[in-house]
Amino acid sequence: MSDLSVIEPSDIQLPALSNTVLPAITELTQALNIPRAVLASDQEISYAWRDLPRELREIPESLRGELVARMCIAVSTGLFDGAMNYIWNAAILHLRDKIRTFGLPIVASILGADFEERNLVDLQDSRLLELCLKLNIIDEDGFFFLDQCRSIRNNFSAAHPTMGSVNDREFTTFLNRCIRYALADSASPRGVNISEFISALKGARLNEGQLRLWVERLRATHEAQRKMLINMIFSIYCDPATPEQARLNGIDLCNNLRESFTSDLKSDLINVHTDFIIKDNEEKRLASLRFFESLGLISLLNHSEQHSIYSKAIGRLWTVHNGMNNFYTEAPFAERLLELSQQGAIPDTVQEQFVDTIACCRVGNGYGVANSAVGFYNNLIQGFSSREIELLILLATNAQTALGKRLSIPSCRRNFREMLSLIDIASVPNGVRNQYEQFMR
Repeated sequence: MSDLSVIEPSDIQLPALSNTVLPAITELTQALNIPRAVLASDQEISYAWRDLPRELREIPESLRGELVARMCIAVSTGLFDGAMNYIWNAAILHLRDKIRTFGLPIVASILGADFEERNLVDLQDSRLLELCLKLNIIDEDGFFFLDQCRSIRNNFSAAHPTMGSVNDREFTTFLNRCIRYALADSASPRGVNISEFISALKGARLNEGQLRLWVERLRATHEAQRKMLINMIFSIYCDPATPEQARLNGIDLCNNLRESFTSDLKSDLINVHTDFIIKDNEEKRLASLRFFESLGLISLLNHSEQHSIYSKAIGRLWTVHNGMNNFYTEAPFAERLLELSQQGAIPDTVQEQFVDTIACCRVGNGYGVANSAVGFYNNLIQGFSSREIELLILLATNAQTALGKRLSIPSCRRNFREMLSLIDIASVPNGVRNQYEQFMR
């Protein structure tokens, strides 16, 4: 038979109540001429007092201060509502200390707003718990149970007029959660060290190994912290004082995490972008647009901003196409336009410019075409919608358009026929089917 020693509930010894406090409570209620039943019964007090040492031993000695002592006194007299308030306040004060240790300047950087001592002290308990979750000071389980404790404390403790009373078992559960998730000072098993992350983000360009490491850490952390960190990357990216290598680091990280962007996170990003517009902060607005472009999130922007992005990209391609050495310089601009087109439907207000420019670049200028860009143009044409195919045919049949003028050149007309062969005839609208067939003859 194995020798299994019995684990004592605690090495903390509390004095007995049976000959002192409990009789005093009875005498007090008799002196006031009130029923003994209005207070916790002797049995409830005894059970709570019996379980108290097991919970107290989980609190580090340095945290067994005034509030814990007051909590014990309240338990000894059956004032569970007062005891809950004392232990809750002790938990909240300790969470504030953890945030101070974390670093208020770092918290301010993460939140993108001033965060000083007065902000910490004035923070409502609910917001404090949310912040602790974002900073990974508490994990998701801790947030869930502490938020429940917050609600119980608000409705059943001496902090406010109560909705009812709690018994010894309910109090002990409340006490256990406050200690386990706030006062026990246990490290969270997951998460990202924010100060290290900020240093890496704002430092030199991340190499492949460093990028992979940080992406793995961001994927492993809980959703609330990941959302907060991506918002922080966005804020840093849009800051005019941010060096370019930090912006590139941020884009690299976000591109690897894009599939995990939730609707709430996308909403946050759009709200910040809209705030730049409202405050007429043009520098940050333009940086924000580049952020959305780089991540393939243009579809989240409003119609006018989508129009502006596509129109500028088309205009740059057209300028390069008509410039010197266009056969050698077109490809990057054509590739960029292809990348944009894959993010969603082209705004109808820029479709004609889009189709006309691509078609002109693909048919060439009489001297030839930019061979290195032809593959990008072909992909763009194969992705034309029915409406864009209709525009292509109509532009080609109008001798006054840029495309119509070019089709008077034999080589351009041959290239145009090659273009049309890339289009599935089933996608050609009936309204321009005859013109399409004439071009293909």
